Amino acid sequence: MNTPTDVQIINGPDGMPAFVVIPYAQYVKDHPAEDLIPNEVVGYMVKEGLTPIAAWHKHRGLSQAEVAARMGISQPAYAQQEQAAKPRKVTRLKIANALGVAEPLLNL
Repeated sequence: MNTPTDVQIINGPDGMPAFVVIPYAQYVKDHPAEDLIPNEVVGYMVKEGLTPIAAWHKHRGLSQAEVAARMGISQPAYAQQEQAAKPRKVTRLKIANALGVAEPLLNL
């Protein structure tokens, strides 16, 4: 029995399913805005080679000193964490709170 649905399946050249198209409203409902990464943040990472943390701080329009103050640490200590290849989860959580973003968005 076929149940009516708004989902569309697009087959590839081999006849096998290749893509699924869903209504935009459903996509937005299933992907809250706080889980999405703005194009500007990705641009900073790709074009300027910034870490995710540095890209988010630039996107938010904050200085390193402002983020550090929100965390209760010095600017040099924050700068060191911002450049770390993989900061500890506890550190990422503190930075995420200071930047107002979800922690997984800093772990790209």
